[in-house]
Formats: sequence, structure tokens, C-alpha cells
Amino acid sequence: MKNLWTIQDWKQAYASGSIQLQDLKAYAASIQNDNHAWIEIADEAQLQAQFEALSEKPSADLPLYGVPFAVKDNIDVAGFHTTAACKEAAYLAETDAAVVVKLKAAGAIVLGKTNLDQFATGLVGVRSPFGAVKNSFNPEYISGGSSSGSSVAVANGVVPFSLGTDTAGSGRVPAGHNNIVGLKPTKGWFSTKGLIPACRTIDVISIFALSADDAWQTAQVMQGYDAADEYSRQHPANVPTHFSKGKIAIPAQLELYGDAETEKAFAAAVERVKALGYSVEAIDFTVFNQLASALYSKSWVAERTAAVESLVTREHCHPVIAKIIAQADQFSAVDAMQAEYERADLARKINLALEPFDALMVPTAPTIYTIAEVEADPIAKNSHMGAYTNFVNFADLSAIALPNAIRADGLPTGVTFIAPAWMDQALASFAQTWQKTVNLPLGRSSQGYEKSIGISSQHSVKLAVVGAHLSGMPLNFQLSARCGTLLKATKTAPNYKLYALKNTAPPKPGLQCASKGGQAIDVEVWEIPFANFGHIVAEVPAPLGIGNVQLADGSWVKGFICEGYALENALEISHFGGWRAYIQSIQSTNTKFKCSGIGEIAS
Repeated sequence: MKNLWTIQDWKQAYASGSIQLQDLKAYAASIQNDNHAWIEIADEAQLQAQFEALSEKPSADLPLYGVPFAVKDNIDVAGFHTTAACKEAAYLAETDAAVVVKLKAAGAIVLGKTNLDQFATGLVGVRSPFGAVKNSFNPEYISGGSSSGSSVAVANGVVPFSLGTDTAGSGRVPAGHNNIVGLKPTKGWFSTKGLIPACRTIDVISIFALSADDAWQTAQVMQGYDAADEYSRQHPANVPTHFSKGKIAIPAQLELYGDAETEKAFAAAVERVKALGYSVEAIDFTVFNQLASALYSKSWVAERTAAVESLVTREHCHPVIAKIIAQADQFSAVDAMQAEYERADLARKINLALEPFDALMVPTAPTIYTIAEVEADPIAKNSHMGAYTNFVNFADLSAIALPNAIRADGLPTGVTFIAPAWMDQALASFAQTWQKTVNLPLGRSSQGYEKSIGISSQHSVKLAVVGAHLSGMPLNFQLSARCGTLLKATKTAPNYKLYALKNTAPPKPGLQCASKGGQAIDVEVWEIPFANFGHIVAEVPAPLGIGNVQLADGSWVKGFICEGYALENALEISHFGGWRAYIQSIQSTNTKFKCSGIGEIAS
């Protein structure tokens, strides 16, 4: 197995001069398509047009300069055909989808369009006139769908990231079957302008990558409100950025269709979560299953029918797709309204059930089948793939599919962590820890995971706390009650002094950047949702304030500082190294006084 290039590897190769943009022409020409992953691979003219668009921009200013990526062929890329895996529906796209515009502006290069279950209807990857996409680990097995080609292109290392879509699990099941990461964003976080819809009300464009780091870096380029997309939403500024409850839910009822390997791998995942310090609780999965079944058994299938029939007649569809969309004929407008009422009720119950937990962990797929098995029983085998995915978009949840294990038969199996809407950053942060802990190779390679970036966004503020706001201290609740999460315990740069202020309740310290002397002082760095930061600032009493504090690694964050006048009569306690050590010394002294019988006099 070869090593695969992550986004960082591609960037370093360009920076060192070991590759040039023009090298992508020969690279694209060398791509083999015996696994049916590709529908259209970029030719020299298509690549040159993209190179010329970058020619006037300094490469150092482009976070994805020259990084190749693949696009599921139901998403428009200018100059490429969009087919949705239906030859009769094909057209030459004149403009880029909104997310493709952003990725190109960041320097990324479209290497081609990838195969899919026709009209993104399926979770298996075999429903395409362009061929059944083969699993990257064993070509006899399904790749998962509908974003089949996009997942296999990443797993085989042809591109470091790709775009898929997700309505019922199409951005997660293929990730699980190919040992890669699948980021299923909150609905409305990425624009869907330029996407052929499957179910327009719940569709999202998703990301496949070798690592959570690459998925998040890509997401930061793609994200943002789009007024041209009726289902786009503004990102709220008051959601937690990390897990903080210490609890993970799992299904009390596991349906794995007799797959002992998936059962074994999921049991190992539960133990791994516990080893990371989380408590695990099994919850009733009845309402989840009820909502999942509604996607195809109720009138919601009419959304797919509307999308397909706006492009072609049923006679032009893959036989299985034609059978699925024909189900809409049996439902009325009244049925559609009743289905929406039921969806809202079940979605509310699901979100309430998840409130006590950081996330729900499920098998990404309950089992895996050979291509032959699926083709022999296309409806039932496909439905099995959605056991733990179909409800997610219906309930307006966020999710990330992660590698979990390589089974005894050599096939990968994954787990998915699911959380409320807008918890994408918290999921990505946890995903880094998970990938480091699980210690699996990236995709179909021999190289292990290495963290390359910190998970951050413009939706939060990093705050260094030095005294009464530290974990376990009297004012820490002001952070935790506002969805603040502890990032790390560290120290300041080595030029600070710490003082115990007089007449403060509860006792508080003052931190001062010293022009001479000073030392490193213990601090905690907390991440605060942007909208809640002002509430914390408003509660800071004089002589304290919020300024900028330099950390030991040279970075600057917001932090508690003190007006100079309050330090004139304060007690310098820098030699303790931090507030916690100072408080412990006082408590120790008081204990000694009490033990000697002079406690009341000393106080």
C-alpha cells in the first residue's frame, strides 16, 4: 500500500517546488477508472482554464493552492457535464455550484466528476449506467452510495478530499465502507446552489477526506450563508465548540443483520469511548427507527419524484430508481401534510432524547454486501445501509463518519457521531481525538493519522483565565453556563507577574505583563461562543478587564488583565506559578492553624 497525500502534503509539495500546477495534467491523464469511480476526468483544456484563473493570485494567499479535488456528478462545475448518473439528463454546466466557486477561489483544482447512485437515490453505489463503483479494499464489495465515486477517489489517494451529497446517509455510508472521514454538515451551513436535488428540503453537500483535519479545512472554505439558496441559514454564534457533557449515547436496540464483525467492531468502539473518559448510555432507539423508515415508506418519496421528473421521464431512469419514484403515485397531498406533522413530532422527540449527551454513536452501516448480493436484492439490501443514517437529516442533526476498525475479512467498518444542529465544530474536534486513538491507516494506505491543524472558526473566542474562573473555582460557572469549553491548561509567556488583589470576593488575582522580570504563569484557555463572550465581559468588575495575553507558544488570546493602580497594594504571588497553587498554600496554612488550636485567632 502506498502513502497518500493529505491537503498538507500537497501544499508542502508546491511550497518546496517538487511539483507545479502543470504537473496535474499528466497526473489526471494517468488516472485509471477500472473501479468506475469517475464519470468525467478533467482534460488538459479544463485544467488549463482553472490554472489561468489562479495565475494572478499569489499562491501563499490561497489556502488550497493547487490541491486537486473531485466533485460528485450531481454538483455543477463550469465546463464539465453534470449527469446525476443519467445520460439522458446530462448538460454542460455553464457556472460553478456555490461551494465550488469558493473552493476554486481558495486555489483548489477540480480533477473530475465522480460516479453515484443515479439521482443520488441509493446507499450502495451500484445504481449507475456508468458501472457499479468498487470498494477500495475489495472490488467484489459495494463502495456505498450514493456518493460512491467521491469516496473511493479519496480512499485510493487520487485526491485528498472530495464533495459528495447527503440526504439519507450518502455522505456517511461510503466513508464507513472505505475507511475515510465523511463530514455531514448541518443543513444550510453550506450552500446547495448548483446541486441537482434529491430531497431539496433536507439535502446537504458533504465532504470526504482522509482526516478530520482536511475535512474541517475544506469546510471552512465552503461554509457561509448564501442568499441565493432558500435553505441556507446563518451560523448561530452561541453553540459549544467542543464536547462538554462527558456522555455519549448508543442505541439500546442494535440491528446488524447478523454481521458479527460489525458487532465486534462496535463493541470495541464503545470501550474506546469509555477509555477517552466518556460515560456511555444505551437509549431507546424506537423513535429514531420510526423517523428513518419514513424517508422511503411515506410520502416523502415524492420529493425525489419531483426532482427526477423535472429532468427526465421515468423511462430514462435506472430500473430500481424508476420503481422507487413510482411510489409517490400512491400518496396524496393530505398524506404529505400528515407525514410532515409526524416528522416534526419524531424529530422533536429525537432532539430531546439527545439533550443530555455530547453525541450519539452508531455504526455507520450495520453490515456490508457484495455487489452481486445487492444486485440480486436491490431494495432490501439498500434499505439495510440506512439503518443508522436515514433519520439524521430529517431531525436536523449534524454528523461525522469516522474509521473504526479493519475487520477480520479485510474490509473497513466505521462509526458515526451524531449531534444537534450546528455542533459541527465540536464533532470535528472530537474526531481528531478519535482518529489519533483509533490509530488506523488513512484510507487504503499504510500511513497513520497525524494532526495537522487546530479545529477553529470565526464563531468563537479563545479566553485565557488565570484566577477565579479556573476549573473548580468559584466563577467557573460563568464560562460553563455559556457553553464555554476548556481547550487546554498551559502557561503564559515568561514575562508576566501575578498578584493577589485586596478586598475582592471571591478572592481574585491580577495579571500584569512585566517590562522587567516576570515568569510563566499557569492559565487555562477556554473557547467561548462568540455571542456569549460579551456576557462574560459585562460581568468583569474593576479593576479587572479583558485584554490580550501571550501564551507560552507565542500565540495571543483574549485574557483577564488588571489595571495598574490595583497592584500598588496587592501581594505579588508570582513565585507560586499560578493562582491555584497560591490558594492551596493558603488552605494548607489555615489547616495548620486550626490543627494547632489557634484557627479562630488566625482568621
